[in-house]
Amino acid sequence: MGALDGRRVVLGVTGGIAAYKAVEVCRRLVDAGAHVAPVLTSGALRFVGRATFDALASEPVQVSLWDGDHPIPHTRLGQGADLILICPATARLLADYRNGRSGDLLTATLLATRAPVVVCPAMHTEMWEQPAVIDNVATLAERGVTVVGPVDGHLAGGDTGAGRLAEPADVVDAVLGILAADGPAPAGDMAGLTVLITAGGTREPIGPVRYIGNRSTGKQGHALAVEAASRGAKVHCVTTRPDTAPDMVGVAVTPVETAEEMARAVADRAADADIVLMAAAVADFRPADVAPQKIKKAEGIPEVRLVPTTDILAELGRQRTGDQVLVGFAAETSDLLENAAAKLVAKGVDLIVAN
Repeated sequence: MGALDGRRVVLGVTGGIAAYKAVEVCRRLVDAGAHVAPVLTSGALRFVGRATFDALASEPVQVSLWDGDHPIPHTRLGQGADLILICPATARLLADYRNGRSGDLLTATLLATRAPVVVCPAMHTEMWEQPAVIDNVATLAERGVTVVGPVDGHLAGGDTGAGRLAEPADVVDAVLGILAADGPAPAGDMAGLTVLITAGGTREPIGPVRYIGNRSTGKQGHALAVEAASRGAKVHCVTTRPDTAPDMVGVAVTPVETAEEMARAVADRAADADIVLMAAAVADFRPADVAPQKIKKAEGIPEVRLVPTTDILAELGRQRTGDQVLVGFAAETSDLLENAAAKLVAKGVDLIVAN
């Protein structure tokens, strides 16, 4: 399940060199579950190809008021959108939108919607600092339009300064934040709650190369993080798989590797959590000694002495106070219900997810 499942986003792309970054924005929105309807201006087509967005988006690119099967495309797009995102937004687009001018499909769609609108300005520093542009952006912001960026950085032509398009991840974070706050129930039924989630399998080093681990991918814990954040919770995810962790508003990620690192990270954050979901596959044992160099086969079969790791779930069960909800997970190969029931009592938790 994606954070934007069922949400319709109109992605407007205007004619600036930063238009190529809209491709990455489109991909990220689709990956989050959004239905993305791309609307490109004729200027945008000078920088990016129609075929690229046709391949990535949820429906074909639309450019003209007069093309397509729908007789009134701007009302279909504007009235059906949960959010309209303009990325990049040129100085001309900002001026047209501020003044209510409708000269193409994109500006007509903006005037035909009651959905939230996000604009991501991108232009050279001199243009961005023009009083007219500043006034247009300020007026749009006063009317409730969300403005993301621009930022300082490298610009076209080798220049450096303000006016660079915000990074795609930050643009999508803004969309996620707006739709999470604006969405229908149950999207906001966890607002005000703090959720601590662990994910992935720990790796206990034998030496600098080899380790004792398990097959956990972290997908279950990460999916729980996305769901909780999408419903309004503030989420902290402690994970051994930061490479696949959620990249979205409302989810803070702490990368760890070993059981002891996870125990420390959880202990630092548990007191502030209303709900703790221990979805990680934490090793029960670790090598007592870690070899300083790679263990060679020629040296013979090594003796690896194991010692117990910290029982994170049991520690949480003993130390929690108040109304904190504590959920454990039990992966079993036999006697699933019996073992899960025993763990429920032994660890002092509220729920056990058994599989």
